[in-house]
Amino acid sequence: MDHWFAGVIAWLALPQYGLLTLFVVSVVSATLLPLGSEPALAGLVLWNPSLIWWAIVVATLGNTLGGAISWATGYGVERAYEGIAHKKPPGPASRRAHALIDRYGAAACLLSWLPVVGDPLCAIAGWLRLPFWPCVGYMAIGKFLRYLVYTTALVWLWPHLKPWLALHGF
Repeated sequence: MDHWFAGVIAWLALPQYGLLTLFVVSVVSATLLPLGSEPALAGLVLWNPSLIWWAIVVATLGNTLGGAISWATGYGVERAYEGIAHKKPPGPASRRAHALIDRYGAAACLLSWLPVVGDPLCAIAGWLRLPFWPCVGYMAIGKFLRYLVYTTALVWLWPHLKPWLALHGF
């Protein structure tokens, strides 16, 4: 099994599959699984700067799809517990996310890009049965802006960081 998994990872790392790899990593990173899409985005953009806009769009689409999966997960869990006394989802991150959703509704999904709180925010939006498409729209806007700012900062900072990294043996 490990050999098969290593083969799949090696295949996805090929340059011609860079956008596909970024999409897969972006989807998975927006679910409740602990993974970040920023290193994949940085690697692709630094390796192939001509793909910067495609990379931002693909990362946004993948991360938004992952957020929609989290929304659907929250919705499904809530439906499974229908008829049982509703409890707030456990954990401090979920409690903070629940407070945001209670206060701002679907617009709180603009913050779905935040670390720690963002993924539970999408799940809680589904749990509370907030309307799917407005939530997805807000998720997409927030995630696009995050990737745009991140990529712009990366492209601007990289020429300044590259000599420093080389000087320190990286």
